[in-house]
Order: sequence, then structure tokens, then C-alpha cells
Amino acid sequence: MNFLTAEWRKLAIINYDINPEILKKYLPVGTELDYYDGKCYVSLVGFMFLNTKLLGIPVPYHRNFEEVNLRFYVKKKEGNMWKRGVVFIKEIVPKPALSFVANSVYRENYQTMRIKNKIQQNENDFMIRYSWKDKNWHSVEITADNVALPMENDSEFEFITEHYFGYTKRSEKTSEYEVCHPKWDWYRVKDYQMNVDFEKLYGKDFKNLNQHKPISVMLAEGSEIKVKIKKYLV
Repeated sequence: MNFLTAEWRKLAIINYDINPEILKKYLPVGTELDYYDGKCYVSLVGFMFLNTKLLGIPVPYHRNFEEVNLRFYVKKKEGNMWKRGVVFIKEIVPKPALSFVANSVYRENYQTMRIKNKIQQNENDFMIRYSWKDKNWHSVEITADNVALPMENDSEFEFITEHYFGYTKRSEKTSEYEVCHPKWDWYRVKDYQMNVDFEKLYGKDFKNLNQHKPISVMLAEGSEIKVKIKKYLV
């Protein structure tokens, strides 16, 4: 059963190589860190949430909004199959009701902040900016070609975007939900700018990201998505 349907569009993805020891205390029971090319990734992701419906019903004034999240990548073995998923450090949205539902139902770490976006497009490229505010404004801005390209197999982009489960740490248990969507196209990034204080937003564990450049910057087109009802795992 689908808990949520929506579109995730224009995903700005900023990736960092992080010491895996930092993330171990955030691991839900039964999961382990997932690596690409020997590197442990954490990603800052800003995107548009569009045409949102809960249990098939559109919620007035809560259909279209921005989200910014910090996440890392895990896998969980079930039988002979590996499930690849993400764990969120924090998810930022602009409306208190969104945080209330997500924190109550999925026990995620949602926080409400003022968020805005800006998209400009011309013949050759386009620019997208996500800005959000706690006490100060933070922002991510990407300029890219305006021609979408198909995903390449075994690429870094495939690794980042092809994790189809969400895992949440809940004491000695883990909750799991599935996110369904097709493979995403991507845009070739020309330039980017960032103004993000990771320590203020996410705590001391992530303060070193302030001193490091991203390992990669991506822009995904996104698609329609479906989030399945969660289940609990021992």
C-alpha cells in the first residue's frame, strides 16, 4: 500500500567522502554502511516535492514544497538479496504539519525551517538554488546544462540515486520503507556555490564537512515516486 505519492524534481546532490566511524552510531540495527569505489558517502540533497498525496488524498496547502536533507547510504541483507537504502540525519521542510506527520508516522528527524527556491533557465543551461534558514541563511546553487542525460550503469550517480529503501533507527528495532521510482536522468553540472554550516545544522559529528570540498556535485531530474507503508524489523 502506498503511504505517499508525489514527484521529486530537480534534486541538487552534494556528496562528501566521510570517515565511516562517524556514521556507525547512526546505523539502524541490521544495516551496514554501503560504499562506492571504497568511499563512504554522505549527501546533502535539496529538491522539490510536487503533487503530494497522503494515502491517495491531496492535502490542501501541502502539495508542493521544498525539502533539504542530509543522508548516508546503507545496505541490509534479506535472504540472498541485498537491499540498498538510505538513513537520514535530518530532513528540513517548510511546514510544521509536514514535520509532525513524518516524525509521528516514520520517526524521522524532520525539522521545520523557512525554505525557498529559485530556478532560471535559458537556451543552454539553467540554475537552481535552494535556500533555508535557521538563525542564518544556508544555500546550495547549481548551474547545469539543460539537456538531461540517461543514467550510466555502475556510475557514481547510479550508486547515489539507486537506493530504494529508507531505514530508521528506533532503539533496538529498525523501521523500513520502500521508495519506488524509475531510473533518473541527470544534468551535467557546470558550476556550483554553497553556503552551508554543517556543524550548526547537523552537529559536531559533521563539522569537518565545513573544511572539505565535495567529492562530487550532481543534479538529477527526478520523477514520480511512491513511498510504501513502513514495516518494523528486529
